Amino acid sequence: MTAPLATHLRFGRILLTGAAGNLGRQLRPRLKRYCDKLRLSDRADLGTAAPDEELVLADLADQAAVHQLLEGVDVVVHMGGISTEQAWSAIRDANISGMVHLYEAARAHSVKRIVFASSNHVTGFYRQDEVISPKDPIRPDGLYGLSKAFGEGLAQLYWDRFGIETVSLRIGSSFPAPRDRRMLATWLSYDDAERLVMAALSAPVVGHSIVYGVSDNPLTWWDNTPAQHVGFRPQDSSEAFRAEIEQRQSVIDTSDPATRYQGGAFVRTGPFFD
Repeated sequence: MTAPLATHLRFGRILLTGAAGNLGRQLRPRLKRYCDKLRLSDRADLGTAAPDEELVLADLADQAAVHQLLEGVDVVVHMGGISTEQAWSAIRDANISGMVHLYEAARAHSVKRIVFASSNHVTGFYRQDEVISPKDPIRPDGLYGLSKAFGEGLAQLYWDRFGIETVSLRIGSSFPAPRDRRMLATWLSYDDAERLVMAALSAPVVGHSIVYGVSDNPLTWWDNTPAQHVGFRPQDSSEAFRAEIEQRQSVIDTSDPATRYQGGAFVRTGPFFD
């Protein structure tokens, strides 16, 4: 884990939703270094509260619970919701209704900035031989990606109408190491994930900005130039893992849609509906 980043900002209370998830568990000890109180929320067990932590079990589909969750919060790091392709009802409740509940609660409690975990699957049906930026049209690779596109649209609406700033993070693949050749392009290290979130929280003016969450990988499909004002500067790279991965995965089946499109296996995951 990196030392605290060179920011002089300190928040009174940060809310981290999805704190029991893969990336939420990594951000939990890291975010605590930048605030007086860290409020952690999930539907799953959050364990025991450390000093200056507040644990709240809440379902994003529960409007009243989400309203209470945002009381007294300065900023939100929203990692909660469904993170894989699942049945529509689950995605709808968590990623559609849950987002509306979150933003309505933020408006009611005068929360002025949200960092939203969107996804690279918002643009998953671009090909792997294309380089795109946050300015390119969306091309979701499934209902999950479509729900994240809805979240970005909602964030834009609440900025335009109510002045709530959001940085939507189109997160790539955040794991200890890349697992396959696709992840040589999409990998986001945990340390760079911290840098990304803190850049999103500390940039002076963001409106609604979209930035791809990816480390400084030599192979890349995503150009973050339009999001340079956010100030995210990744420092890690997938290059150190390239030789081992290419040796292990020496052959690519180009007839497989998962190897043609940026969304990988998500482009052929189903069924869509209950």
